[in-house]
Amino acid sequence: MLKQLFVLLCAMFAAAAFGAVDVNKATQAELEALKGIGPGIAGKILDERKRGSFKDWADFVGRVKGVSEGNAAKFSADGLTVGGAAFKGAAAAPAAPAAKKDDDRPRAAASAASATQKPEVKPHGKAVAKDDKKTAADKPAAAASAAKK
Repeated sequence: MLKQLFVLLCAMFAAAAFGAVDVNKATQAELEALKGIGPGIAGKILDERKRGSFKDWADFVGRVKGVSEGNAAKFSADGLTVGGAAFKGAAAAPAAPAAKKDDDRPRAAASAASATQKPEVKPHGKAVAKDDKKTAADKPAAAASAAKK
């Protein structure tokens, strides 16, 4: 029992050690193992590292062509560090889809208008809510089924 606990504890420490890859110490294979870093980016990182170690994330982003702050945030989320530090710049959030514009009213006014919807008056004189989806073909069928009951 004690041996199993010790083995489990060692396995957890080993997994944690492999989770973070420091850009100043990583091999090309370790860099390529990260999502989004292929042979091209890994080669550029190693070439720039030959000139000197990366001081911080800003130095890394500035020196490695093809790496932006968005890429840096993604690489950091996947375990890449610079000098043991994770990226603390702008998060790489996906762009929100643009809202569809139904009319020129502001959003609050449009939602308030739909909450207090007035009935639409049809030509035959009956007031019908705008959300009523029955067509002229459905009305005789509804009347016939009500007559059968």
